[in-house]
Amino acid sequence: MYFEAKLNGNKYKVDVHEDRNSWKVSLQQEGQDWIHHDISKNDYKSAEEYISFLFNGKSYLIDVVGQDTEYTVYTRNSFRTINIFNDEMLLHASLKKGGGMGAEAHLKTGMPGKIIEIFVKPGDKVKTGKPLLIMEAMKMENEMRAQADATIKEVCVKQGDSVESGAVLIKFEKEK
Repeated sequence: MYFEAKLNGNKYKVDVHEDRNSWKVSLQQEGQDWIHHDISKNDYKSAEEYISFLFNGKSYLIDVVGQDTEYTVYTRNSFRTINIFNDEMLLHASLKKGGGMGAEAHLKTGMPGKIIEIFVKPGDKVKTGKPLLIMEAMKMENEMRAQADATIKEVCVKQGDSVESGAVLIKFEKEK
């Protein structure tokens, strides 16, 4: 399982693999090398809503409460708030990173994909939140919506097109 986390302003990549006897946990703080850990299942216990395990000769009792992307973790007598982003959340962030309908006059994609359906044509006036198109990326269909009121100036793709990261999908003129 792969996910990304943010703790105290630091970003981490986390990769966890489970085998019969242990969990292989790899962590990479942004800008640093990967660190690999092996946590034995023999040193792990679960009770009610918390877990306990031994790691590097120290005992850890962990309780986690949260939803969506924000979790509060209690361990070693302190609370920590961690934001966790799984594959689907990372995909949506990547799609938005390519360019929204904010300051720019076009909508771009943040990753490669395939155009499944287009809902607008040149001259259409769209309101904030209106679906513009559906793009498939990482085997998921993602609906891209208008981030501001605008008039569609040009649709640069057609249904079935494969697009690269950074491709301009739609050009628009913002409403005044």
